[in-house]
Amino acid sequence: MGSGRQRGRIHRASENRGGGKKLYLIIGGVAAVFLIGFGALVYFDSQQGPGGAPAGVATFDNLARDHVEGSIDYAETPPVGGEHNDPWQNCGFYEEPVRNENAVHSLEHGAIWITYSPDLGEGEVDAIREIANGQTYILASPYEDLPSPVVASAWGNQLELESAADSEELDQFIRAFRQGPQTPEPGAACTGGVGSPS
Repeated sequence: MGSGRQRGRIHRASENRGGGKKLYLIIGGVAAVFLIGFGALVYFDSQQGPGGAPAGVATFDNLARDHVEGSIDYAETPPVGGEHNDPWQNCGFYEEPVRNENAVHSLEHGAIWITYSPDLGEGEVDAIREIANGQTYILASPYEDLPSPVVASAWGNQLELESAADSEELDQFIRAFRQGPQTPEPGAACTGGVGSPS
């Protein structure tokens, strides 16, 4: 009789040990999936620039912010910041070039300035128009002698692009820098300035 009870206890203890092994396997599996997912996230994040920006963004520091009158000779084409005229350029899409001095003021307010080559294909221009008309704090205009067909600029940051149509890099740039942490005057107006977007 006693030996039967003992066998029952041994059998139950064996079952408990087996259940414990299953629990450890489940916990180990969950931990492995978590670590793999975390590793993938770190890897893909490392493929982007700071703040979720796409690779290839050029940065510029120590940009002046003074309001001045008249024309300004900017070092970058198109400019990414610096001294600028008092009225800012109203955000939106433009079919004609806008003045650098006003566009830079819009950058100071957190706008993204998408400049495109005047001979860019109609489909790509339409894609830029859709972006500019579908979001706030986007300024888009043609620009002569660009270093690439499309250039996206934010205050102190710039990205050269070969295409605007279905461009994930352009979307990433906008998400990273529109009203981003680099903005000297976040929340300042992008309307009520100069210019009439189409």
